[in-house]
Amino acid sequence: MPRCLLRGPPTQRLTSGIESNFKNAAITFDKFHVMKLINEAIDQVRREEQAHNGNLKKTRYIWLKNPENLTEKQKKELVSLKDMRLKTSKAYEIKPSLRDFWDFRDPLLARSYLKKWYFWATHSRLPSVIDKAKTLKNPWNGMSNYINTRIDNGVLEGINSLIQAAKNSARGFRSTKNFIITIYLRLGKLHFNLPT
Repeated sequence: MPRCLLRGPPTQRLTSGIESNFKNAAITFDKFHVMKLINEAIDQVRREEQAHNGNLKKTRYIWLKNPENLTEKQKKELVSLKDMRLKTSKAYEIKPSLRDFWDFRDPLLARSYLKKWYFWATHSRLPSVIDKAKTLKNPWNGMSNYINTRIDNGVLEGINSLIQAAKNSARGFRSTKNFIITIYLRLGKLHFNLPT
């Protein structure tokens, strides 16, 4: 069965368009963009709470980073912030539990886990977390397809960044044809056996 990998956040309009035009495609949602939605929810909770709590100023990246990527100083600050029983801490705890979903190998177990996560997120009493969790409800099949296929768009993103670098270094092209030629030269792994 052909696969269709969606790059951006899942939307009903986008998925219905793909389903109607590509009958045999199985939609797979990219882990990066799903987790980005949850990070946006955490940051929204932090911004709202920061208005009443000055301790949250300059802590944005502590909440958005994965725990293993925090510096020692950030880890200590995170522990002291968690001790304050903040809403932001509650939102932050929801993120690693969704990250665990991507490690499942069995689609049935993954789906069951996702239902439990969804219940927890929608009963968190955090409006932005609830909103993002509801955004993820419809594309569960797309998220579950990741468990079956293990495909993501990391390679595609890497190629796109190389193309953007080529475009920026040239500071523009006279025609699309010249831009395409540059892409082939930079990314085509062409070997020219020219005399030296």
